[in-house]
Amino acid sequence: MADGTLKVGQITTSSGSGTITIGQSGETVNMSNATKIGFGGVNTPAFFAHSASDQGSVGDNSYTKVTLGTEVFDVGGCFASSRFTVPSGEAGKYFFYGSVGCEVGANSDLDQGFSAFYLNGSKYLEGGINLNDNPIRFVTPLIHVVLDLSVGDYVELYGKVDHVGASAISFGSSNKCTNFGGYKIIE
Repeated sequence: MADGTLKVGQITTSSGSGTITIGQSGETVNMSNATKIGFGGVNTPAFFAHSASDQGSVGDNSYTKVTLGTEVFDVGGCFASSRFTVPSGEAGKYFFYGSVGCEVGANSDLDQGFSAFYLNGSKYLEGGINLNDNPIRFVTPLIHVVLDLSVGDYVELYGKVDHVGASAISFGSSNKCTNFGGYKIIE
């Protein structure tokens, strides 16, 4: 066939079923100007939030749900009350990331700090920093995970601080160190 433009309303195989091949090995099919339906997709729902201020009233060495007061974006409207919930029609694999700024009021009081993802109300994954009896004042354990979720499943961020002194405990907010985000993975 000579170079030119093929204009059709629909392409089907001659048998009505099977595989249609566009292009051949080594060629590039340019669809940059087309509206793509059924090709790949977008990473939505997606969200990112961080703490608006230090979260006090955190008990020693026990997990506490993190309050995230600043929502940077929430594509799909699935993040509310510091919780991501899978909406109708969006089951699939999701990538989540987060960190909790574990802070104590006095230098050399912090022994361990942990961040954890809770899935449907139960601890699913945790990551922490153990200072091996060399306490400091502040740590930010980072965590990430890929979860295969169903509609209605929910994910939350929790933190835990273990301190050796009597100083106040909080989840810090400076430089957005306490944060939680995620997005649906294109399958």
